[in-house]
Amino acid sequence: MKNMLSPRFVLESRRLISLAWPLLIAQITQMLMGVVDTIMAGHYSATDMAAVALGFSIIIPLQCFIQGVALAIPPILSRLHGKGHSDQVAHAAQQAGYLLFAISLLVLLIWPFTPQLVALFPMEEALYTITVDYVQFVLLSMPGFALYQWLRNYCEGLGTTKPTMAITLIGLGCNVIGNYLFIYGVGPIPAFGGAGCGISTTIVIYTMFFASLVYVSVSRRLTRYGLFNRLHLPAVTPIWRTFKLGLPVAMTLLFEVTLFAVVALMLAPFGATTVAAHQIALNFSAIMFMCPLSLGMALSIRVGYRMGQKNPAQAKTVVKAGLAIGMCVATLTASFTLLAKSTIIALYTQDETVFALANALLIYAAIFQFSDAIQVLSANALRGYKDTTSMFIITFIAYWLVGLPTGLILGRTDWLTDEPLSAAGFWIGIIVGLSCAAILLGSRVIYIQRRHGSSS
Repeated sequence: MKNMLSPRFVLESRRLISLAWPLLIAQITQMLMGVVDTIMAGHYSATDMAAVALGFSIIIPLQCFIQGVALAIPPILSRLHGKGHSDQVAHAAQQAGYLLFAISLLVLLIWPFTPQLVALFPMEEALYTITVDYVQFVLLSMPGFALYQWLRNYCEGLGTTKPTMAITLIGLGCNVIGNYLFIYGVGPIPAFGGAGCGISTTIVIYTMFFASLVYVSVSRRLTRYGLFNRLHLPAVTPIWRTFKLGLPVAMTLLFEVTLFAVVALMLAPFGATTVAAHQIALNFSAIMFMCPLSLGMALSIRVGYRMGQKNPAQAKTVVKAGLAIGMCVATLTASFTLLAKSTIIALYTQDETVFALANALLIYAAIFQFSDAIQVLSANALRGYKDTTSMFIITFIAYWLVGLPTGLILGRTDWLTDEPLSAAGFWIGIIVGLSCAAILLGSRVIYIQRRHGSSS
């Protein structure tokens, strides 16, 4: 308790909160863009809403990969910032920009093969046509998405997170207007239906990129780093180092995205009611997850900064402060989930059967918020320490070799129970997997801290 009231602890707690709250608003705003797409396409027709959902499920792994590689930027830049090597920031950032842009061009090569890609998922012809159009429109945004992620993580790596919040809010407003114009058609603009969401998404992404570009160019706070003062030619070594640091993060994000997609598919035999209840609990949990995720992103920035200062003791204090705040937040969100279960579910459905099952699943959703907070904070601490390979290995083991098999055994078999537990079994598996990840990632953080402590 005495250590938690120390000036250093209080300092780091305040700085973490200062960095995290704009990121939280930005993350929630990004989620709202997807919600807006679904609602507005749904008002046009059920087929168009389904097409947007299917198209998004194809696009999201590609975006997650680019975003994961981009997450290597903050620990690199925050270390240089901590070391006082401001003159090296522009070079390191430009090398990361080359890497992300090259990856986006590789992703863009999928464009001509979109019809064949979508055809892998059997569906009726009308749904197929809209889905193909949506995916092709969004694929055109990939270079802009990569460059936006580059500039966003450039700002965040240097401890500037409020622009991300402001720009995503601008993006949300543009998304609503763009959807209205291109889904329903206005004046000379024809009605594209669900495919119009893809056009709107692409315009919004490029708008966010250019807004970030303007901010970075004129911001007094970032002027001294001179990102655009001089063009640095691509260099293999720093590009490879960035890719080596970001690839495990990208793969970790893909593990998480695909894990929950697989769980939904595994629940399909139990019927639409079970899948619907699962989606309600999962969707609400994703919103609550934005709190520890945003705190974790701030944590990685501060850990990288302190390690750049060669101050592992203060970096350790950052982690302690982050975990303490994270547990407080998890207590609040879990309590809210339990106390407001009925109100939460009523926002999604009035079906009594779905309501009853979702009500039970939200209890599991409340429980897993504690281990979820610990694992995401520990993972981001490791990102700050530039120890991303271990994070990749641990999450693969925890999610795919522990959590998913546990869920399968409990949910689909009677090996350990009198009868399959259905969705509840999979949620227990998720809790087991997250708890395993929390223990292993937390242990790895302690190991890294001891190693740096002995070396210092």
